[in-house]
Amino acid sequence: MADLVYPPVIAAARTMFRVLDNRITIEGAEHIPRHGGAVIACNHVSYLDFIFCGLGARPAKRLTRFMAKKEIFDNKIAGPLMRGMHHISVDRSAGLASYRAALEKLKDGEVVGVFPEATISRSFTVKEIKSGAVRMAAAADVPVVPMALWGTQRLWTKGRPKDLTRRHVPISILIGEPMYPAKGDDWDVLTKELRVRMSALVDRAQAEYPDQPASDEERWWLPAHLGGTAPTPAEAAELDRR
Repeated sequence: MADLVYPPVIAAARTMFRVLDNRITIEGAEHIPRHGGAVIACNHVSYLDFIFCGLGARPAKRLTRFMAKKEIFDNKIAGPLMRGMHHISVDRSAGLASYRAALEKLKDGEVVGVFPEATISRSFTVKEIKSGAVRMAAAADVPVVPMALWGTQRLWTKGRPKDLTRRHVPISILIGEPMYPAKGDDWDVLTKELRVRMSALVDRAQAEYPDQPASDEERWWLPAHLGGTAPTPAEAAELDRR
């Protein structure tokens, strides 16, 4: 499978981040296998998360194929790029086809990226997650690697205007030890364990983040339990239902 589109897109993104002086920190990249299939399970706080999640796999020299909603593939600009990078279209009315496509890539030794929360977390905490990540990993006999992003919400997130040219924004990418789901395991137990690991990474990324809001107006990008004005998980769930 030729990758003629993906490397130039990565190069363009890295150039933009250097120009904007986005201080990107990647920790734990050694947990991403350099060969063979793997599922990356990442938290979701920004519309840009797939870019930074993919960057987290680059020290291992891996290209990540993301499962993304069909509407992105239907876009006349984003669609050709998504197809050129061999990402996986997810039609929520026909989810089995996308699951099978992801499974095929895993069995072919690819890295597949998923956001098991399914939608952006308005509370900037890890929502309840779907079991698909551990189920796919077990079916393909590959590890699932938890990942956490922090800082990306400051550039573009749900309910806030995008600020893609904002300079000097630190971005933290933390990668945890892999899990090895197996056929016959209890999916609920493994999914809860994955969420615990993702949450621990997010908590550490928040605790170690080098920036603080410069004013009360800036506190929107902090979760409520850290003194921010983001919705609580319960408030966020209510907003998602509207």
